[in-house]
Amino acid sequence: MSPFEIVAILLAGVAAGTINTVVGSGTLITFPTLLAFGIPPVTANVSNTVGLAPGSLSGAIGYRAELRGQRRRLLRLGSASLLGGIAGAFLLLVLPSAAFDAIVPVLIVLGCVLVILGPRISRRVAERAESRGGLPDHGAWWVWPAVGLAGVYGGYFGAAQGVLLMAVLGIGVADTMQRHNATKNVLALIVNGIAAVVFIVVAHVNWPVAGLIAVGSVIGGQIGATVGRRLPANVLRAVIVLVGVIAVVSFLLPR
Repeated sequence: MSPFEIVAILLAGVAAGTINTVVGSGTLITFPTLLAFGIPPVTANVSNTVGLAPGSLSGAIGYRAELRGQRRRLLRLGSASLLGGIAGAFLLLVLPSAAFDAIVPVLIVLGCVLVILGPRISRRVAERAESRGGLPDHGAWWVWPAVGLAGVYGGYFGAAQGVLLMAVLGIGVADTMQRHNATKNVLALIVNGIAAVVFIVVAHVNWPVAGLIAVGSVIGGQIGATVGRRLPANVLRAVIVLVGVIAVVSFLLPR
């Protein structure tokens, strides 16, 4: 790699780590960067996932204050992310990339709509749950399978996984947006981490590229935690929707 490529990939990792911690969709920066430098798509996706996993850990650590009291929730929902991430990683290795091209923009648009309507829908969910004795700590019954499906998508590609997770958590789990973001970071860490393990074992990883992204994403994770924890709920919701729209546009543009 040339010095320019090294710096560009490192900075892309920083940006991706920052965005992933605040919202998700950092892959929309790193993946196109790797493609632009001539790295084959599957190798780029695999190396990108391996590189971003340490950044997910960095972001989760940055949100550790908001994770207090969420142990039971994380254990339950984390199992869904673990299974989903494994399934998504293997799908990447066996399916053509065109298989998800049609559904990915639909999922992201749905996630954005649910983030916007989340407060209203979550109030209704909470009211119905209250009449039945209240929501459990881990949320409504459908949260676990929804988190699992988001994990499948995250293990396969990952861009805007955070948008989907924030929509699910915001509607189905009674808590604040910042605590949801902390939960999202841990769930994304589980998905990225298990997918990275699968890729390391059975796929080809470009280690110099993965290493540069890892260093950058760890730095970005701390930046994102510092910025994201200061955002009011409505601003955080607006950022999530903005990133989701950008993600949809990027998928719809010719590649």
